[in-house]
Amino acid sequence: MITTDEARRVIAAGEARAREIGVPANIAVLDAGAHMKAFVRMDGALLGSIDIAVNKARTAALFSMRTEAIGEFCRPGGTSFGLEQTNGGLVVFAGGIPLTDGSNIVIGAVGVSGGAVAQDLEIAQAAAAALAA
Repeated sequence: MITTDEARRVIAAGEARAREIGVPANIAVLDAGAHMKAFVRMDGALLGSIDIAVNKARTAALFSMRTEAIGEFCRPGGTSFGLEQTNGGLVVFAGGIPLTDGSNIVIGAVGVSGGAVAQDLEIAQAAAAALAA
């Protein structure tokens, strides 16, 4: 289970990277059961991206996989075409990453939205790395 302190560290690391690259972002941290643990909407972050950030984290938590990896299954001709329409709708492009403990057990997930997909991924990777530090 992700602690409040760990969730705050993840958020802080994501915010720091977002500021470095000049992208106001929404950053959501969910626990392993896909329930909200922490959230920030940075000043200037798009309102429409709030739901995307939360759903990226939810997708990563539900499947214990990075969202872009799940997207590979959903492509036309993929092994699970249409998967993104399950579970109330999944977000299957980059920016959602499962968070693991020292034993590689999923304890939650982070989701980021606000910039281009590559920027969201960069921020999410920095956020997730806060637990490894």
